[in-house]
Amino acid sequence: MIEFQVDRHSGVATYLQLVGQVKQALRLGVLEPGDRLPTARAVVEATAINPNTVLKAYRELEREGLVEPRPGQGTFVTRSLSRPEAAADSPLRADLVDWVTRAHAAGLGREDVLALVEAALAEAAARPQGPAGPAGAGTQRPSREDTT
Repeated sequence: MIEFQVDRHSGVATYLQLVGQVKQALRLGVLEPGDRLPTARAVVEATAINPNTVLKAYRELEREGLVEPRPGQGTFVTRSLSRPEAAADSPLRADLVDWVTRAHAAGLGREDVLALVEAALAEAAARPQGPAGPAGAGTQRPSREDTT
């Protein structure tokens, strides 16, 4: 079961933090269709937030088609966001864990690693996509002499 963490200093609305945590759990396969989310009461007891905040988060997840309330039973996951490539045993995830371990060994902290990942995501998104994936995949970049 998911355990919510609320960061009161993040600047992100609390209900959006809850929504984001559920989505992350869905992407990583921690939550799967049929799983029951914690009751609003349990979340309130664990996080000391307003019950209406929890209900707002759950309504947003319902609006997005990720959960459904069942009167008298709770709120249940209706679909997954996970992909095999992100599973705990996937080669991509293992490569990423190795990279993060090397980054930490090089002295980079969490914020440094996140900044690098965000920069890499932006760089990859800016590359043109072809039928074989990102441009440059399997090809060499032109040297400086070739572009002048």
